[in-house]
Amino acid sequence: MDVLEVVRKEIESRHLLDVGDTVVVGVSGGSDSLCLLHTLARLRRELDLSLHVAHLNHCLRGDEADADMTFVALLATEWGLPCTIEVRDVASLALGQHTSIEETARHVRYRFLIKVANRVGAAVVAVGHHADDQSETVLMHILRGTGISGLKGMLPSTELSEMQMVDDGWPDPGSRSSMRLVRPLLAVPRDEIEKYCRDHSLQPRFDRSNLDTTHFRNRVRHELLPLLETYNPNIKLLLQRTADVAAADHELISSLLNDAWSKTVIAEDQDGITFDLGAWRSLPLALQRASLREAAYRYRPRIRDLDFAHVKHAVAVGNNGITGARAVLPHGLVLSVGYDTLRLGDRDQARTIPDWPLLWCDGPVPVKLGGDTFLPRKCQTKATSKVGGKRADWVMEARAWRGDHSRALNNPDRWTAFFDADRLGSQLALRRRLPGDRFQPLGMGGRSVSVSDFMINAKVPQHLRAGIPLLVRGQAGGASAADIAWVVGWRIDEQVSITANTRRIVRMRWTHSTTRETPNYGRRAVEDTGNET
Repeated sequence: MDVLEVVRKEIESRHLLDVGDTVVVGVSGGSDSLCLLHTLARLRRELDLSLHVAHLNHCLRGDEADADMTFVALLATEWGLPCTIEVRDVASLALGQHTSIEETARHVRYRFLIKVANRVGAAVVAVGHHADDQSETVLMHILRGTGISGLKGMLPSTELSEMQMVDDGWPDPGSRSSMRLVRPLLAVPRDEIEKYCRDHSLQPRFDRSNLDTTHFRNRVRHELLPLLETYNPNIKLLLQRTADVAAADHELISSLLNDAWSKTVIAEDQDGITFDLGAWRSLPLALQRASLREAAYRYRPRIRDLDFAHVKHAVAVGNNGITGARAVLPHGLVLSVGYDTLRLGDRDQARTIPDWPLLWCDGPVPVKLGGDTFLPRKCQTKATSKVGGKRADWVMEARAWRGDHSRALNNPDRWTAFFDADRLGSQLALRRRLPGDRFQPLGMGGRSVSVSDFMINAKVPQHLRAGIPLLVRGQAGGASAADIAWVVGWRIDEQVSITANTRRIVRMRWTHSTTRETPNYGRRAVEDTGNET
């Protein structure tokens, strides 16, 4: 293999560099970075490149790391290239941030390269990842469990603004909005790089830590890949081809995801990322998975990838979970289903109170037939929504229904219920559940069940059960089966349901007060004509 020609073709075909670019080259002193610097130096005049060497001492290998630092400094001087060298105590930083040394080193290294690029006015950072690194990366992602984003491995060119990095405790490296990370050696195998170094009398430094199989990548490199090669000698090439195919597919999904994101995400802030539940559920499965991964990566920048099993479970909860359902994810994340939202946020945050008409006080609230019943503000949910920037309290309309029986019988809205007016009666109130409460849920053949058991079977979130209002009949409502007419939002009682003999219908409907005019309590409310939807 002619390594220089491969690098030249990669630069041209993938548009890795433009004529006249200033390029910061990450040089560790190993064979890959040395080969990278040498090939770029040979192409420097042809492409009118300005090269700047950057080396970071991670303080992980004592005297050997110091010797690497000296080696790179002398090499840059010998080749007439400007050089920036800095030192970071990665082990101490990892300990303080409770992260792995490998992951911390990666973040620190890229922030260092960005800082150098900003200082020297470079729009491109070049690193020495090669074909074997790509094979190892894809295999590592497969072993951890991944989606298409992990199968694509490393890209020849990446916008640095898209890379998730954490604060390393040092001054901000500066803007990376128009900066690219390129990998010109990504099509070159390790053995060809080593041969190139021998052919050009390059004397790379040897990093003994690359032999330490306690590190995941080293185990994959020295133990797993050699074993897989006994099954298929071309396993590395196959993994690289998998990355190429996945990268093209991922590019298409990413463009679709950008469009879906703008249509489904309704809030993105420090407390989490919130989707419109209906819009999210209408997405194809691939975009549902991709959107949850994207939300996790945006909210937890340290995440490299999510296990497929976690994503699969989260998607199932998002699609099938009732209000209050939750899917626990790694890295302290939880996905919560709301009445009309899907939210990804911190697992440690208090359980969210959905925007429901909840009743948090004990006393009964009389219901006005033919009018509107406002929940006392002190009794309403702690999570008050806003409409048009104003506080939105809940109000229940109770009006005669003049519409078709079929519309009443096929009601899709959980906050609306239709009753036989004669069976319901006129003495109505809202109250919280009491010990011993029972009713006959519609559709259960007149069988009586306790309200408590009904809520458990209906999977009403435990922390919300005490606040679910009950519409009761009779003076202030007792605890007998005949008293409960509606477990609001869930089920009406069989005894007040509409039948073939029903002559008059009452519709109870909950709405937000700011979406309608405040009622005039001084005049009689008009009856519903059935034309209102």
